[in-house]
Amino acid sequence: MFLYHYFEKERGPFLSLSDLTDEEAHKIHNDLQEGNNAFARRNADGRYMHWRHMCEATLLSLFIDKGGKPIRKTPHYMTLGENHYCKSWYRCGDYIKIPLNAFDLDTVSFTYGDSFPTIDPTHGQTEEFRRTVYKYDEILQIINKYGWPSAKWDDENTLYWTPMYVEAQVWSDTPIDAYKQLHFNM
Repeated sequence: MFLYHYFEKERGPFLSLSDLTDEEAHKIHNDLQEGNNAFARRNADGRYMHWRHMCEATLLSLFIDKGGKPIRKTPHYMTLGENHYCKSWYRCGDYIKIPLNAFDLDTVSFTYGDSFPTIDPTHGQTEEFRRTVYKYDEILQIINKYGWPSAKWDDENTLYWTPMYVEAQVWSDTPIDAYKQLHFNM
């Protein structure tokens, strides 16, 4: 089993708006909007970073409640298994895959679907996997129960809150920094 991280090839992997000041993040969003980038629509009301901080604080709290041992205050985002949908978000998409056994699983949480709509209660969704994070053994039980979410989407009919992949939130820079260096040295 592997965790995958998708990114814009020219920018490089594991760049996080959460690691920036709000001013720097807003500048990047403005640049994305001018370039008609798919990620620009996330900031349509100018409050994306506000919602992102709230979502990440909830993820962190839920993970700690599950016995997680985060090292970072904000996660690196990955998917459990390959997901072509995520790669399609980028003009020139690339990915890094890291074996799951390279991670300390006490520093990795999972959501059944993208964490934003999974954590955000405003869509009225009531499935058991909403507003919940899982440890690895628990997400395997959810996958066994509901199947792999990536098998359920198509570009034309999928709503934002429909799970399309299993997201992994990595709350440590280990082993990410090592794989990031390998990627840049290739």
